[in-house]
Amino acid sequence: MRTLLLFTTLLLLAGCCNLPEKKAKPVEPVAVSWSDLPGWSREDHLGAFRAFLAECHALKGNWVDVCRNASQLSDPDAKSARRFFEDNFRPYRLLNADGSGEGLITGYYEPVIQASLHPSALYRYPVYGTPKDLVTVDLAGVYPQLAHLNLKGRVVGNRLIPYYSRSVIEGPTSPLAGNEILWTDDPMALFLLQVQGSGKARLDDGNTVRLAYDNQNGLPYQSIGRILVKEGELDLQDATMQGILDWGRRNPDKVRALLDRNPSYVFFRMLADSGEGPAGSLGVPLSAGRSLAVDLRAIPLGAPVYLSTELPDSRPFERLMLAQDTGGAIRGKVRADIYWGAGSAAGKIAGITRQRGRMWILLPAR
Repeated sequence: MRTLLLFTTLLLLAGCCNLPEKKAKPVEPVAVSWSDLPGWSREDHLGAFRAFLAECHALKGNWVDVCRNASQLSDPDAKSARRFFEDNFRPYRLLNADGSGEGLITGYYEPVIQASLHPSALYRYPVYGTPKDLVTVDLAGVYPQLAHLNLKGRVVGNRLIPYYSRSVIEGPTSPLAGNEILWTDDPMALFLLQVQGSGKARLDDGNTVRLAYDNQNGLPYQSIGRILVKEGELDLQDATMQGILDWGRRNPDKVRALLDRNPSYVFFRMLADSGEGPAGSLGVPLSAGRSLAVDLRAIPLGAPVYLSTELPDSRPFERLMLAQDTGGAIRGKVRADIYWGAGSAAGKIAGITRQRGRMWILLPAR
């Protein structure tokens, strides 16, 4: 009866959670030799080694011995760095559930928005912190099969109901009044900051702060780029982050209605700007062009991942990356999101990165 009641509740709350996906039949990674990695001999092994060593303080379990070996490597150069990886790891080709070896490679970045600590005629769009009435239900301890369930809402009486949607949160009488941490001048730029999950705010007093992801309202994400293409507002090739921003600036009277069609809403916390990259899911600063967001069901955080793909201009991109982040849209073994850095230049390449690629995971040799 308890199990029936649980799943009845989950069905009723389908609007405020992401139900776990049906598991595909697992396909094991395939052991390969180092020579099977395209471009391995040309890789910047020293740069990859330094990035790996910098994350070692966050790694545990099977990684401890490898990290100890890395810390004992004195005055490393390109040759010794390559030898370190080949002595301490073994490469495995990642395959999709259907046995295919290629998947989608996209990009993300850290946006920089203009903002103020105080509202004004210019800075009138609030950036909200996590509200106190947002409830997250963790069922994994009782039902491990629901570990990936993202169940959120708010309590009304003795019922848990879906949390407020974007249209309500950003409406003229927002129920979140009082939870503002900043105000910005551009609702489209704020929206894209929420899509990326973190970013920076350049304040009107000249200071810069970091906005880190803190929570989400639990409602499903709807792509506004896809909506704009479907309704003929943008051509498919123009539905990049920059293209969407440009559309918003040309159509300010349509922005609010468009954004309201995506009920998902992200809440932030404000941090000091250390000058380093944003902290990924591993808890270490991300490195531009070296950090990947991956699906944790396929790749453990911290693992070195060799990536073979192309840049948007068709140049080969073959590099040893590090799995240091996750993302709601990153699903599948051969699926990754490249972190390109912060600011508009990084945003441009992130917005057009949508290539096919192959991936290999490096696992400790012993």
